[in-house]
Amino acid sequence: MKKTAIEPFFATLQAANPAPETELEYSTPFELLAAVLLSAQATDVGVNKATRKLFPVANTPQAILDLGLEGLEGYIKTIGLYRSKAKHLMEACRMLVERHGGEVPRTRAELEALPGVGRKTANVVLNVAFGEPTMAVDTHIFRVSNRTGLAPGKTPLEVELKLEKRVPPAYRLHAHHWLILHGRYVCVARKPMCWKCAVAPYCDYKPKTPAP
Repeated sequence: MKKTAIEPFFATLQAANPAPETELEYSTPFELLAAVLLSAQATDVGVNKATRKLFPVANTPQAILDLGLEGLEGYIKTIGLYRSKAKHLMEACRMLVERHGGEVPRTRAELEALPGVGRKTANVVLNVAFGEPTMAVDTHIFRVSNRTGLAPGKTPLEVELKLEKRVPPAYRLHAHHWLILHGRYVCVARKPMCWKCAVAPYCDYKPKTPAP
């Protein structure tokens, strides 16, 4: 994608959705952290279905620990890989209580030190909970960045670092949400919906797919 196309690309996405938000349901930084940890290889819809039952009962690290592993598994067993996710979440809660007074830390290094929390999860928490302009590169952002030519790269980290360089500062806070939503609903994996894509004029993808 030409550098001159990047600003109108994001301006168009912003005009359509001025204040994009994560589709995960949460009300505190810890709820967000737990939801993102549970969302790996799962849909936001599926995670929300489980957390709607879990969070009213346990929505702090100590409350999760008090549930015990089997108790936690009972709430999240509808989510894929729930056993390993339950262990990671329990271990993360233990570390939050022991090292951070039950609060979610605000640095990438401290977040990534938590069990089950990788760079992408840390970036989501830093962006959504604490308002930092990070780029959490998931499969949707990876695909859209490569397909459009916005920030091509062979690894998520390579794409993330290119996005940090190429996305204009005015759009960085919400950029990863716009790209996720665009990849989830328009620039889909098998057949991108180019015929109804507002940013098609700025995109390098050829050939554009025609309307069915």
